[in-house]
Amino acid sequence: MKKILVLLLLTLSFSGCEKDDICVDETTPRLVLEFYDDANPVNTKNVTNLKIKGEGAVNDLNLGTFNGVSKIYLPLKNTEDMTKYSLILNSTSTTGTDNEDFLQFDYTRQNVYVSRACGYKTIYELDSPNGVIRTDAATPDQFWIRNINIQTNNIETENEVHIKIYF
Repeated sequence: MKKILVLLLLTLSFSGCEKDDICVDETTPRLVLEFYDDANPVNTKNVTNLKIKGEGAVNDLNLGTFNGVSKIYLPLKNTEDMTKYSLILNSTSTTGTDNEDFLQFDYTRQNVYVSRACGYKTIYELDSPNGVIRTDAATPDQFWIRNINIQTNNIETENEVHIKIYF
């Protein structure tokens, strides 16, 4: 009888266990930018020696160590409705030919419950029609970014390009 009671208690104690929850790819998405050749807009174009600084950030998102990138992923602030970045072309230039453009992203935020394991994630919607503002206070009329094309205002995943940048 004792064996049956012990077996019953063990069975009941293990039946209360739940499968471990694992959060996979359900995080707050980053903004996906892809660079294109302004002269031939159907072709992507690598940006070399690109340094990216977030306004108010302590560290740079320095992409200049790569041989070139045609796509970058930028985090947006999930506590404010605006994020501003400085994108510096030819950031390692010793001849002073670096060129800094500023991009400001204005958006609305929505916190969405994903699951117990993942918690909440923030999704963004760029303001229409001017969700991206380009400024160049340091060197007026020297924009290296020639054109910006918003592909989608909804930023819910990183599986698609949100903004195309032509230079």
